[in-house]
Amino acid sequence: MYKTIFHIKEMDCPSEEQIIRMKLADNLSIKQLSFDLANKNLTILHDGELTEIKIAIDSLNFGASIIETTKYNGEILQNNNTVDNKLLWIVLIINLSFFILEILFGLIANSIGLVADSLDMLADAFVYGLSLYAISGTILIKKRVARISGLFQLALAIMGFVEVLRRFIGFEEIPNPTIMISISFLALIANTTSLIILNKSKSKEVHIKSSQIFTSNDVIANIGVIIAGVLVLFLNSKIPDLVVGLFVFIFVLRGAIKILKISK
Repeated sequence: MYKTIFHIKEMDCPSEEQIIRMKLADNLSIKQLSFDLANKNLTILHDGELTEIKIAIDSLNFGASIIETTKYNGEILQNNNTVDNKLLWIVLIINLSFFILEILFGLIANSIGLVADSLDMLADAFVYGLSLYAISGTILIKKRVARISGLFQLALAIMGFVEVLRRFIGFEEIPNPTIMISISFLALIANTTSLIILNKSKSKEVHIKSSQIFTSNDVIANIGVIIAGVLVLFLNSKIPDLVVGLFVFIFVLRGAIKILKISK
């Protein structure tokens, strides 16, 4: 068995990791993939020639280069999929629950920021669903679910941009800042709890790492909505709510594009 380390210049986030994993899924010579997101390195344990693996990775145009290839006589580490499965189900339920809570109170408060954050929660629920399939599902199922969820997120983002534009040029009532702040604070607690739960996993696999980073982004979005609520309160203006809503919808759009890439 051999160990080959690739440096992948364009591997900026877990979405690229998932694309690489699915690209290499049909190669039977690969025994283990280990991703180092911080250093943009991919370590592959494999049998035989490296040619097919290199061609597959190069076809993604991620700027991959080989650091080294050496003989490997160690063991292949196994992941604790049962634990990962349980953790992901917990955060999936949390995200779906807060999607319902945020979109309900977002409509009541007339806050596009809260509505956008709720749709981001829903989009993340899809990501966690994909992560669960990454544990136990087949490549074909993952690609189908990825495409459906990516298209759904894309539709949400487009509708969100249209709604932000409509509210910007229209005569909308100023959002209720008290509801914005209180519900976003609860969502912040929920996402922080999700992040703590995910960090309990010792797995370095992409489906866990991607879930951790998506949840970290949610924490930032929650803080953004809280700040927007405070600005709405003091400035008596709808603009802060629209700005934060726009940025959250950009996050949803970026997520949709990356998931659609995975599904190809």
